[in-house]
Amino acid sequence: MEPAIAELEERAKAAKAASRRLALLSSEVKNRALNNMAEGLKTREDLILKANAQDMEEARASGMDEAMLDRLFLNPDRLADMARGVSAVAALSDPVGEVLEMRTLPNGLTVGRKRVPLGVIGTIYESRPNVTVDIATLCLKSGNAVILRGGREARHSNAALADMLVEAAIEAGIPAGAVAFIDSTERALVSHMLQMKGTIDLIIPRGGEGLIRFVSETSAVPVVAGGIGVCHTFVDSSADLDEAVAIAYNAKVQRPTVCNALDTILVHRDVAVRFLPALALEWARGGVEVHADPQA
Repeated sequence: MEPAIAELEERAKAAKAASRRLALLSSEVKNRALNNMAEGLKTREDLILKANAQDMEEARASGMDEAMLDRLFLNPDRLADMARGVSAVAALSDPVGEVLEMRTLPNGLTVGRKRVPLGVIGTIYESRPNVTVDIATLCLKSGNAVILRGGREARHSNAALADMLVEAAIEAGIPAGAVAFIDSTERALVSHMLQMKGTIDLIIPRGGEGLIRFVSETSAVPVVAGGIGVCHTFVDSSADLDEAVAIAYNAKVQRPTVCNALDTILVHRDVAVRFLPALALEWARGGVEVHADPQA
């Protein structure tokens, strides 16, 4: 067995063992770990940005386009946003153990539905290093162990972030192995991960259409595949139009290069005469070019 495959197998087994303990941990321990991670993004800012600068240098040398470079790029403001996001996850109620439905059958048997962790989640993603933090924190909050396999473009950034996440988790009392980062970017690892049924319980791909299609079509492990774009917002006749303008402006202008940036806006005809001119004025400030149908 190749060393990279052996490392993956070893870390997956450790994640599986950790997942059983993680599923039973208290909210306090998980939230302490998340708050440690948010703090780690601040205290290790210099180290993380240095690693990101190395990725950016290599990406420019390889001819990466500007949109992809923007996804890869980190700065103090973006790290601060990531830290706020982690803190927001910590502030959420714990989903583990939440009872969604409970009823008693005529024979006296009580049945219901309760949220429980899935186990080990394997993630395969491309150039955005913030995904390393996003997925790790969401998995931890929901009581799941996670195996992180990022793209070659962000390998230095991802490694620096993952080192911080692992240390922050263990310091808070999270079982070792619950957050696992795969250093190797060999393509063979992806195919191997997709066949690790019984060790990995769910695969979540984050990236372009090609990656998502490949994972969905070849995985022996269950897959949750998100959308790949053409994001819509609908403005109803009952909407607060000032808020709707602000939301549509932010959705398009804040980070136009990301995959969940606004692509299409649908407006109820009863408010279109008031809403569209107001939105057009705001979007013009951001240099947005609008393609509208004749009526709009």
